Amino acid sequence: MSRQTPPDDPPRAPLKPLGESANIHLAPFAVRAEASRGRLFEEPESTTRTPFQRDRDRIVHAGAFRRLQYKTQVFIYHEGDYYRTRLTHSLEVAQIARSICRVLGLNEDLAEALALAHDLGHTPFGHAGEEALNEVMRPFGGFDHNEQAFRILTQLEQPYAAFDGLNLTWETLEGLVKHNGPLTGPNAARKGPPPASVSAFCARFDLELSSFAGAEAQVAALADDIAYNNHDIDDGLRAGLFMVEDLAELPLVGPMFAEVRGLFPDAGQTRLMREVVRRLIDTMVNDLIAETQARLDALRPNNAPGIRAAERPVVAFSDEMRQNDRALRAFLFRRMYRHYKVNRMTSKARRVVRELFAHYVAEPNTLPPEWEEAVAAAASEEQAARTVADYIAGMTDRYAIREHRKLFDIEEKT
Repeated sequence: MSRQTPPDDPPRAPLKPLGESANIHLAPFAVRAEASRGRLFEEPESTTRTPFQRDRDRIVHAGAFRRLQYKTQVFIYHEGDYYRTRLTHSLEVAQIARSICRVLGLNEDLAEALALAHDLGHTPFGHAGEEALNEVMRPFGGFDHNEQAFRILTQLEQPYAAFDGLNLTWETLEGLVKHNGPLTGPNAARKGPPPASVSAFCARFDLELSSFAGAEAQVAALADDIAYNNHDIDDGLRAGLFMVEDLAELPLVGPMFAEVRGLFPDAGQTRLMREVVRRLIDTMVNDLIAETQARLDALRPNNAPGIRAAERPVVAFSDEMRQNDRALRAFLFRRMYRHYKVNRMTSKARRVVRELFAHYVAEPNTLPPEWEEAVAAAASEEQAARTVADYIAGMTDRYAIREHRKLFDIEEKT
């Protein structure tokens, strides 16, 4: 791998003892800040923060992170202030990931950075927006929110004069790219070659795409599943898309509701729901910790590379919990994500994204000046389309609605 030094960059300072003291309670197989492989562009180290704390802070201060406040998962932003957004979901994932890492002796700062960054590439209107953008981008390589998050962190965020992107550590970028598993080799989690932007970056800074990510990235990925599914139960019940009684036949969830109702027969549905979700999260976290500890005991890794070299993920649910999780996902897909009320809203959302894309591609002079210039400077039709997709993907729900109204409503002021 190669790293680059920006012009006039001050010499790299040696790591301070902070990194070691911050990791004093880490297990041998945890990723250690003082052993980081560094950044693509070398920078002097901080005297007050470890490299992974610095990564976390850069993510939190990114414009893409702030915009998550008005990007939704299932519901459109104006449907209610109580439903979760991408921002609140990311914070919940980070909390769960840190809790798990603390018990297992893993690096909490790295897991937190990964949890906070994992949703940065999502479009407005949740999965409906991504489906629409992938559809219109299919002739140009398609669109995937995981690749988009990587593009944001390595190219599109530009707060620094010396380089594009946030110049995150190797470990954070590796964890982001491989949080669902290797991208190449016999254990590859996806078919086909890696995304073009990832391959181009790896030519400069090899992220070793054929191995698993460190344990912290694996924790962040499953913390996402825990938060997503359980909090969608909360939001779905609150929206009236299904009732508590509809959950009775689900493994784990149904018995948990029955148990809590028996303990608190006078509790209202809102309080009952929150008590159940809290207990479900706790049960899934404890299952994950137990299964992961069993796998660690069998593998006996003595360092972080030992986790990466394993033939399967080290962080996992038990077989029974995986079956429970699949049943819950199937229920939510059928009763929530494909509910007719959600379908009506997502139909509108897809139409907004498709029409914005077609309009900007046909008339790039209606884009803001810096984006119009970027389209004009594109070396190919594919690059121009990708630039338009970058612009739309960065929109919040409300901004996309407002822009669509300005472009297509003749009476709307521009």
